[in-house]
Amino acid sequence: MGITQDLSAFASGLRLEALPPEVVARARDLVLDLVGNIVRARHEAESTPALLAAVKALGLDRGDSRVFADRATYSPAGATLINATLGHSLDFDDTHAVAVVHPGAPVIPAAITAGEMVGASGAEVLAGIVAGYEVALRLALALPAGAHYDRGFHPSATCGAFGAAAAAARVFGLDAAGMASALGIALSQSAGSLQFLANGAWTKRFQVGWAGMAGLTAATLAREGFKGAADAIEGKHGFLRSYAPEPQPERVLQDIGQVWELMLTGVKPYPSCRWGHAGIDAALALRAELGLEAGEIEGATLGISRAGMLLVGSPPERKANPTNIVDGQFSGPFVIATALATGAMGWDSYAQLQDPARKALMQKITCENDPEIEAEFPANMSGKLTLRARGQTFTRTVIVPKGEPDNFLSEAELRAKFGGLADAVLGAEAASALAETIARMDRLNDVSALLQHPAEAA
Repeated sequence: MGITQDLSAFASGLRLEALPPEVVARARDLVLDLVGNIVRARHEAESTPALLAAVKALGLDRGDSRVFADRATYSPAGATLINATLGHSLDFDDTHAVAVVHPGAPVIPAAITAGEMVGASGAEVLAGIVAGYEVALRLALALPAGAHYDRGFHPSATCGAFGAAAAAARVFGLDAAGMASALGIALSQSAGSLQFLANGAWTKRFQVGWAGMAGLTAATLAREGFKGAADAIEGKHGFLRSYAPEPQPERVLQDIGQVWELMLTGVKPYPSCRWGHAGIDAALALRAELGLEAGEIEGATLGISRAGMLLVGSPPERKANPTNIVDGQFSGPFVIATALATGAMGWDSYAQLQDPARKALMQKITCENDPEIEAEFPANMSGKLTLRARGQTFTRTVIVPKGEPDNFLSEAELRAKFGGLADAVLGAEAASALAETIARMDRLNDVSALLQHPAEAA
């Protein structure tokens, strides 16, 4: 037995009733978190109109599959592409810090659409979601993700395609051989580039959406008997050897079934790149503690890891002058300036991108690679904020940002985040009903019930 075969046997054999109760509960929480993102992005993300127009032009709007907060129906591939892209469009979706992956956006939509296709129960879909998280995250850990990043790959998309394939294949009830074939087919579709950073491109969202659709496609092909490449993970031209210079194949199966990587996945309290979150936590704490006004701030430095600098700190002239939402999501100066100036960092904060006072404050904020913070990587996405105000220097270090597994959101905070995203689209009553349905997802006879709530007209 090889790595691909063993992983496939694990994923295909996973049963919800055999999982620890806390894993099932966390899986439901992660579904709730992603659905809130999808609902809001369906009606507010600036890339959504073009995405929907392309789906229609490609004929992917013909079918019975559903998108959250949308009255229209789509083909299974179209619905998965839309849901998965929307799930990542606000950059408010879950994050595994060590793997540097947003697993929910590709995995959860693929599992839900697969469930719609075969009339699967909520429990079967949740089992598929857990399988998908474990596959995507364990592959990223084996690359490892830092070396994968250095080559310019976006692991949420590359590893996400495998996770989505595993999730859908598990929902379809494929055996170990069928699961392995699905992963072999996903290998041909694993893609995702960090070049979106050059101009704030929407490809970051799309490639995660495409990973979800690619995974569903791979599982469907395997279900119909299409043969995928053998040894897709560890083979000579397999994923690990092709996508990173010094992979660690043994990491894929390490403690599998004992350590659940899904439980090590965090939820974002702020809709921006996770690398800025420790700094936001620090900024909010210092602002509240000192009673600071924005005009009192003389300067600030955000200390982060080298990997963090790549995404939110460099090049400094671009990060201090974001021109669009994607730029803002990946700008350390913008998110820190916003937190310091307003005491918040939410989706509505991006309306302030061109505010003159905010732009002036951004010019006073720099990012740097801090050795103390570097030492915390990859275990933690930490940050240190050094603030100069009132002729003094104040420093706050945050090792574990809010939302990480060791500092997870409470049930009330998760519901508040969901309501803050979904209420404006569905209305508070319908949003609450959707949240309640997700909370009992493992007891649904048909997962399609998740998509039967009132939605704003498309």
